[in-house]
Amino acid sequence: MSTGGGNKAIIAALSANVGIALAKFVGFLLSGASSMLAEAVHSLADSGNQVLLLIGGKKSRRKATAEHPFGFGRERYVYAFMVSIVLFSVGGVFAIYEGVHKLQHPEAVEKAWLPITILLISIALEGYSLRTALHESAEHRRGISIAQFIRRAKAPELPVVLLEDMAALIGLVLAFLGVVVAVITGNGVWDGVGTVAIGVLLVLVALILGVEVKSLLVGEGASPADTEAIVTAAVAGEDIEKIIHMKTLYLGPDELMVGMKVAVAATDSARDVANAIDALERRVRAAVPIARVIYIEPDVYDPTRADSAPLPTET
Repeated sequence: MSTGGGNKAIIAALSANVGIALAKFVGFLLSGASSMLAEAVHSLADSGNQVLLLIGGKKSRRKATAEHPFGFGRERYVYAFMVSIVLFSVGGVFAIYEGVHKLQHPEAVEKAWLPITILLISIALEGYSLRTALHESAEHRRGISIAQFIRRAKAPELPVVLLEDMAALIGLVLAFLGVVVAVITGNGVWDGVGTVAIGVLLVLVALILGVEVKSLLVGEGASPADTEAIVTAAVAGEDIEKIIHMKTLYLGPDELMVGMKVAVAATDSARDVANAIDALERRVRAAVPIARVIYIEPDVYDPTRADSAPLPTET
């Protein structure tokens, strides 16, 4: 998944959220609806999150240095994890706090037409933002559900925007229902109920996002499909006998490191081994282009040695 594709969805979400946040703050000041305040803070937090994603994308493109020889690809994971923290603390916890306060001290919603109008417009704008994110991620979601895409994606931008947009849309519906019921019943408690529901929603989304990004930060290997493609490409030639063992690691969303020990014939010369390794690398990169960092150790296969154990996929 390219950064450029993710950036389009991020910018669309940022543009929508900045305008929505301002409108919601105005709506809160004039109506006193706590769900409007919770949604305003939510949109403000989302705007900050999108800025963090853009910063992370820019920093990740820095050239490798002596101190960071594998580059800065994981910067995108770090900033995505920061997004989950902001969403949890600024968005979720604040909304729950404000909602509980409203439940303890309920107030009637004034000028009900204003928050209702703002919420309806916000729903339309967030729907457009979500539509953009779905369109940008469509190519990467072929054959899998949105939940599976969020779980499997190695580039964090589009999954984060998708989660935020879906949470924002659901939150707006909750806020709308809270305000409408509060106006119909004349009981401001329902406004507080809607606000607490928004907070719980944001906390759950932040936890899901945090767990998924944490897995990427710790270090994930290649997907089963890419692993199979690498193995198939590696043993496609006659220059090696087999793969003794192999490990993979994502250095960033668009860069995979592959390390493997391969068996070569005991009678091969050093030149033969070098040529075999070069050919193997070309085959692997052709099969899985993101496998940009490849380390290959030649060895003579001996099934009695512990380090000559078969691959986990072998039987």
